[in-house]
Amino acid sequence: MAVTDTLEAKAHELIGQLHNPGKLAAVVHLLEVMVHEGEEPVTEEDRRRYREGQAFFDSGKGIPMTDVLADFGLKLEDFPPHK
Repeated sequence: MAVTDTLEAKAHELIGQLHNPGKLAAVVHLLEVMVHEGEEPVTEEDRRRYREGQAFFDSGKGIPMTDVLADFGLKLEDFPPHK
């Protein structure tokens, strides 16, 4: 059995064990988001807001991530992309 088949079977098994309507609704919503993720086209408005955000941080007005993490006793190296 392929890994994908095994994972799909496990997912079906776990979903079958959800009898709480609220939890089942949450899983369905999560799956819908995952399935439809990235289907919306990037608009010119999206691009404009991205450029504005980049300009804001480039101007030095933002708080560096290293400072935010330091407030919690963390460093960039504590996260997977940096390990």
